[in-house]
Amino acid sequence: MRVLVLGGDGFCGWPTSLYLSDRGHDVTIVDNLSRRKIDIDLEVESLTPIRPIGERIRVWEEVSGREIGFMSLDLATEYDKLVAVLTELRPDAIVHFAEQRAAPYSMRTTSTKRYTVDNNVRATHNLLTALVETGIDAALAHLGTMGVYGYGWSGSAPIPEGYLTVKVPTPDGELEREILHPANPGSVYHMTKTLDQLMFAFYAKNDGLRITDLHQGIVWGTQTDQTSQDERLINRFDYDGDYGTVLNRFLMQAAIGHPLTVHGTGGQTRAFIHIRDTVRCIELAISNPPEAGDRPRVLNQITETHRVLDLAKMVGDVMGVEIAYLPNPRREAEENDLIVRNDQFLALGLQPTTLSEGLLGEGTEIAKHYAYRADPSKIIARSVWKAGMETADDLMTELPAQE
Repeated sequence: MRVLVLGGDGFCGWPTSLYLSDRGHDVTIVDNLSRRKIDIDLEVESLTPIRPIGERIRVWEEVSGREIGFMSLDLATEYDKLVAVLTELRPDAIVHFAEQRAAPYSMRTTSTKRYTVDNNVRATHNLLTALVETGIDAALAHLGTMGVYGYGWSGSAPIPEGYLTVKVPTPDGELEREILHPANPGSVYHMTKTLDQLMFAFYAKNDGLRITDLHQGIVWGTQTDQTSQDERLINRFDYDGDYGTVLNRFLMQAAIGHPLTVHGTGGQTRAFIHIRDTVRCIELAISNPPEAGDRPRVLNQITETHRVLDLAKMVGDVMGVEIAYLPNPRREAEENDLIVRNDQFLALGLQPTTLSEGLLGEGTEIAKHYAYRADPSKIIARSVWKAGMETADDLMTELPAQE
């Protein structure tokens, strides 16, 4: 297939682009390199050294013999250029990663809140209208988030795959309907993903677009079979308080002997998926799209769930570091249950990679190897969810270690 990977230079986009290319697809990356610019603004880099996009693509051709195209394009602001790219390439499938992806960054300042909405919502809507305008019947797979469901409100009830069956009382008796699962976003970032859902529902119904919305859990791990072929292809390893995902952050902290920073009690349960499974799920999604006229297909892209504290204890026990409990900068329950259905991906052939099966060692090795690149001053989360909560300066006080 001819596949456009929007946001293909990012943490999920780059390994997906290589995986799809390695699988024989004709891949073109579209990216405005905004994630690299945010690194400059935050004055922090990936723990792993990330080469320029042109060098990355050249190295991939050297090691694989396959070409990947690249176009610099801002989906949110360059609509006419987007239409021209679609008209020229006429892709069979589009993978949409081109959104600001970090909840803490989206809550950092008024400016980052506005940027997240301006970038994410406009980019997605521009893409949908461009597909309608050009008449291109591409299968669209969008990377959403489990965070659209919120955490904790459903108790022990499993979270279904996107849609919830409800009964509506009427004078003539109960009517049974299936609706989008009620959204409960916990940040501006998550809010943009819930708006995406509504746009997808409308354009699928009104214009027959074929859309798959992937509600992904927190990604852990760094390398795939493709990115590990040459150090210049290595994937991002974010560890800072805004972009570092929790397990990768723990591994990096342990590698430099820093206490593992658990916010609140650590009783928050989260959904997880390894980066190797992310890239597999993307191919499964674009290879099995809904039919024109169908509602968007929603897949829960997760393989397991864990409590944050359990992960910290696992890493702490393996690497011999203590846990530090910090005030939680988010507005969320101290503890929550999380049971998630992922039947559709399992039926499509996904064979999950889980923590119990290994690969934790790979992350540990990478964290230790590149520990010299870490800036300890960037570890603590500086974003807070509400005025009056603990500030970054409060969180930077001496860390209280606990057993």
